[in-house]
Amino acid sequence: MTIQSAFAGLTAAIRHLYDAREAANIGHLLMEHITGLGKLDRVVHKDSDLTPAQEDLYQQSLTALLAQKPIQHITGKSWFYGLELLVNDQVLIPRPETEELVEWILKDHPSQPAWRLLDVGTGSGCIPIAIKKHWPAADVWAMDVSTTAIALATRNASLQHTPIRFVLQDVLGADAEQVLPSLNIIISNPPYIPEKERSEMQPLVTAFEPSIALFVPDRDPLLFYRRIAQLAKVRLENGGKLYFEIHESFGPDVASLLEKEGFADVQLRQDMFGKDRMVRAVKK
Repeated sequence: MTIQSAFAGLTAAIRHLYDAREAANIGHLLMEHITGLGKLDRVVHKDSDLTPAQEDLYQQSLTALLAQKPIQHITGKSWFYGLELLVNDQVLIPRPETEELVEWILKDHPSQPAWRLLDVGTGSGCIPIAIKKHWPAADVWAMDVSTTAIALATRNASLQHTPIRFVLQDVLGADAEQVLPSLNIIISNPPYIPEKERSEMQPLVTAFEPSIALFVPDRDPLLFYRRIAQLAKVRLENGGKLYFEIHESFGPDVASLLEKEGFADVQLRQDMFGKDRMVRAVKK
């Protein structure tokens, strides 16, 4: 099997799962993972044969893709805001919508302040790592309830040379405020998908990404927003800002919750697809 025939066979095999463009992108990512060659080098060496070990990895990876395992879990890597991060099935795969949240924060403060900020539910560490890259003088904290997530995020921060203070803590716990300093910014992309929507989601999400980072009880879909807002009232300095990624259906509800909790200048923002996806609020 040559590099060229392997790529062609792969993209043809997964075309019933993905559109042509996405299938090609997945094919390029997988072939680079297997061969260690970039796209241009693979063109130059397109008629080279895969080694037996590479062919075995190719077959294993193709089987995983056909089972709808995300390509990021096969390669163990994902890109976020120009950074290559390690991922596994214990953290969410970073998504473009979350990049938009980071972009909003950075554009709000172009002076790169030496502030103290916290990311709640950090997962892979993508949000705090991206911000620390652009605000090197900031004192960046990150919290998660998962020991596996904290370990992975710590490794990502080390690989990206971004010192971050990681805290193993359940934000729903009564003592969450006690382990944190005063803060200028709190950020969170918390669980926000109601359990009733689980059956409507694609298997590559529900079967391979951690439920604890995705779903909330149907009876209380704003659970994490309420709790983090309460924490923010205690730990945010006056004038400090709270940034959330949100479920597209709950934009007005989250905004109303924040106003009732006493926050000012509550702003709802849409993502690139025109869906309500982000909220910013200011502590009075």
